[in-house]
Parts: sequence; C-alpha cells; structure tokens
Amino acid sequence: MSKPIVAIVGRPNVGKSTLFNQIGKKRVSIVDDFPGVTRDRIYLDAEWLNHRFTMIDTGGIELEGEDKLLSSMRIQARLAMDEADVIVFLTDGRAGMTTADEEIAKMLRNTRKPVILAVNKIDTPKQELDVYEFYNLGLGEPTPIGASNALNLGDLLDRIVAAFPEKEAAEEDSEEIKISVIGRPNVGKSSLVNALLGQERVIVSNIPGTTRDAIDTHFTSEGVKYTLIDTAGMRRKAKIDEPVEHYSVIRSLRAIDRSDVVLMVLSAPEGVTEQDKKIAGYAHESGKGCILIVNKWDLIEKDSKTPLRFTEELRDELGFLQYAPVLYVSALTKQRVARVPELIKYVADQQMMRIKTSILNELVMDAVSINPPPAHKGRQLKIYFMTQADVQPPKFIIFVNDPELMHFSYLRFLENRLRESFGFEGTPLRLIVRGRKEDEE
Repeated sequence: MSKPIVAIVGRPNVGKSTLFNQIGKKRVSIVDDFPGVTRDRIYLDAEWLNHRFTMIDTGGIELEGEDKLLSSMRIQARLAMDEADVIVFLTDGRAGMTTADEEIAKMLRNTRKPVILAVNKIDTPKQELDVYEFYNLGLGEPTPIGASNALNLGDLLDRIVAAFPEKEAAEEDSEEIKISVIGRPNVGKSSLVNALLGQERVIVSNIPGTTRDAIDTHFTSEGVKYTLIDTAGMRRKAKIDEPVEHYSVIRSLRAIDRSDVVLMVLSAPEGVTEQDKKIAGYAHESGKGCILIVNKWDLIEKDSKTPLRFTEELRDELGFLQYAPVLYVSALTKQRVARVPELIKYVADQQMMRIKTSILNELVMDAVSINPPPAHKGRQLKIYFMTQADVQPPKFIIFVNDPELMHFSYLRFLENRLRESFGFEGTPLRLIVRGRKEDEE
C-alpha cells in the first residue's frame, strides 16, 4: 500500500528546503550511502507518531526573472494538487503576505486536498503577531513555525498526520506480481507497456508527460499473473520554460510503493541523468526488486563491445544498483521486449528466496576464515550467527559481540558473499547488526 505523500509548496525563499531538511535531519529513515545516489534529494521517507509518509520538497526552482514568478508558483501548486495527499503551504512571516501567496492560495482553495498553512520564520513570541494577516488567505488557521530551529515543528507534523486519508484495504491477490514502470518523461515507458501488452492500451506521444495518471493493467504470461502500473511524467505546459521534469519523480513514488518489481526505464541516447538517479534511488531505498531497461537501443550505433561499455557506465553511475540486471530493448521495434516478463518473474522469485539458518552460518564461517573480522582499538569483532528475518527484500540479522565494531566495508563483504553464494539478483539486501553477549550464546 502506498505511503501518504506530503508536498511543501510556496514562493521562493520562504524556507521550504529548510523545513524539508529539518524534518529529514531528525526523522528521516536511514538509507544506504552507496556511490551514485544523488545527494540532491527532493523526497524523504519520514515517520511521526507511527505514521510513515513521503515528504516532497518542491523548492529549488531557479527563476530567471520576476516575470516567471507566478508561472513557477502555478507549477508547484498544480503539482501538489495532482500528486499529494496533504499540501503544506509555507509562507514567510517576516515578509508578510504577498501577491504570490494570494495567487497560490487561490489555486489551493479550489482543490479537495487537505491544505496546512504554515507561517515560517516566527522565532519569538513577539513575531507571532505577524501570523494573523495570513488568515486572509482563506485556508484556515495558520501554524507558526521556525524551520531553522525546529520551533513548533511537532505541532505542524501533528496537523499533517491528522489530515492523512484513511488506510485502504490491502490488495487481495498476493500471487500477482505488481510491476511499476518508472523513469523520466519521454524515455518510452508507455511504449514499453504497449509492447508488453501487444496492444495500444496507453496513449503514446513524443511529448513528455502525455500520460496523466498511473494506470493499472492486468495480464498473464506463461501462466503467471502480472499487474503493470504505468507511471506518467509531469506534463510540460506549452508556454512555461521551467524545467518541470525535475519533479516527475513524484509521480513514481506511489507506484513504487505498491509494486514488487520496478522496471527502471532509461533512454540509451541520453544515458543516466541526475533525475534517473533520484527515481532509481527511491526504488532501491524502498527495497523493491529492480530491472534496468535501456530503451531506444535501436538508435545507438554499436559494435560488439557497445553493450559491455554501456553496462560499465551504468554500474558506475548507478553504483547502488549493482545487483540490478540490465536489458537492452527497443519498445518501437519490440527488440528483446519478450524477455521482460521472464526477467520480472526471476527477480520476483529472488526477492522471495529464503535461506536456512544452518546454511547461512556455514557461509559466515567460510567468510570469516577467508577474511577475518576487523578489530578496533584492540577489540575484535565476533560474529556469533546470522539468520534470515524477512523477504521482499531479503533481510538478514547478524548477531555480534559489539555492533560498533562492524565496519560498513565488512558488512559489504558479507553481502557480496551472500550474492555470490545464492544470487539475489535484482533485489537489495538488508543486513542488520545486533549485539549479543557471548555468554548468551
């Protein structure tokens, strides 16, 4: 089931990114620090009062001139209205209410989404008097906050989680493999879906963002049931020059949460972009099975070594997805598209793989004999045993004498041994280290 999406909107310099980073610094879930994961995040997974949600930062739009201010604000507000479950409208208490604030408020009043009005840069009791004029925006009671020092942040988060929609019932057919087709606009996601289904089920156009919603399509291949979720890119308005592609990642988040396996579609002529890293990074951190689909392969001039060189570049740019299989296709000519369902089934099986504890501990003994655990300040790491706790993704718990002695490089070594021995192709692995006294063994 999808996590609620919370979008922060507002004009430039009101503190959207500061608020986003403040919540992330204190409450963001721990993520892997793999090479290739972009640090320029526009999303984070957060938790407050046992409510897990995804927060989106719509900050970062670079304005080339004052005349583009209102059009830029419309992009952000429209994005939030379309994609978010809850919208946080952030204003600046020091600057006071502006024409741009009124423009955004006018749009937000017309949406059925819950809107939380927050007035930032209220750092003293005296400044709270500056909040009252924002009642004129017609969005209810404003919440005064100081994002830079986390003032009243808890009150704001209380209002956010209280506005979340009620949880939907879990989807019934657990045997059906759910696939999200993700990627930047205009890389060929809809064309790939049509090629897989053998019919024009999704409108295809070379204009980025033709598809407006995530569309579920059910099909069967070799007796296996699948559900395809085609995620759209952000629609580019004809008279707006802002690079709205920066925000297309938002459309993929909900679909990724619902899926078992993601098809990360890349454009062969363009290679890997920062936007690709954002989208793929979320899939990795969400623990989903992943397949890298390099589309438009027919447009590349190639020799016998071209696939090898391209794969090496992919592994270098997407270092955190070393485990993901790569398939070079052309949705237009249907080249290798027939191999996609088989590969999806394979990755889904890898995600569900369980290894007996006895076999895991044989692997640990062999790994320790080949590469002894590290020591720190005269203390030696001791690994007592390993057991598998979960699947989708496979999760392993390693019991040791002191978790602080486990260096990330040795944990990576153990992960590599797991992959060499059992495969786990296409799925991330979660290795959790826990302390246990030796006399408890």
